Amino acid sequence: EDPAVETAEEAKEPAEADINELCKDMFSKMATYLTGELTATSEDYKLLENMNKLTSLKYLEMKDIAVNISRNLKDLNQKYAGLQPYLEQINLIEEQVAALEQAAYKLDAYSKKLGNQAKYKKLEKR
Repeated sequence: EDPAVETAEEAKEPAEADINELCKDMFSKMATYLTGELTATSEDYKLLENMNKLTSLKYLEMKDIAVNISRNLKDLNQKYAGLQPYLEQINLIEEQVAALEQAAYKLDAYSKKLGNQAKYKKLEKR
């Protein structure tokens, strides 16, 4: 006669109508839950689709930029190739100017030396 133990007389079956209502409520709530889960999954896929579209557009923009850079680089290389002979001439002229400058310094030093010798000879004659 433990009060915690049910006896066969105490256990009662719920009424048939209550079980039907509980089942309907359970199925309704389960349907709402599953609808929410499927909606969330569908929204996740829509978000991924939008992200993929944006990424694709971004890659197309980057491709266009890369094509433009490549075209401009090719143009610059052609212009540089066209300028190359003139740049070589400038280098040659620069070398010649440096050689002329050295010759001018030598000539200046030689003329000073001659001028000093002429002054010395004048002094000797006196």
